[in-house]
Amino acid sequence: MELVRVYEARSVSLADILLMFLYLEVIGMIAVFYRGRGSPFVYPIFIAITALARLIVLQGKDMAPQNLVYEAGAILLLAVAAVVVVRAGKT
Repeated sequence: MELVRVYEARSVSLADILLMFLYLEVIGMIAVFYRGRGSPFVYPIFIAITALARLIVLQGKDMAPQNLVYEAGAILLLAVAAVVVVRAGKT
């Protein structure tokens, strides 16, 4: 539906591109789950990181500075969690 809306509007905004990244990550997560390869727990973390980055990009100028720091800290925490999950899966 989003692709049809973008096609009918004949313009692509930054919000549309970032939303497409979220959709692609969900599709990738489903593919990894059904193939049985890799850790399926990493992809939801990547989706959360992308969603937070999208929020920062789209609302960055209107947000309070402390909220921006909180969301950047959340992205950092999620990135550390992804590294821990990947390294724990290799052992």
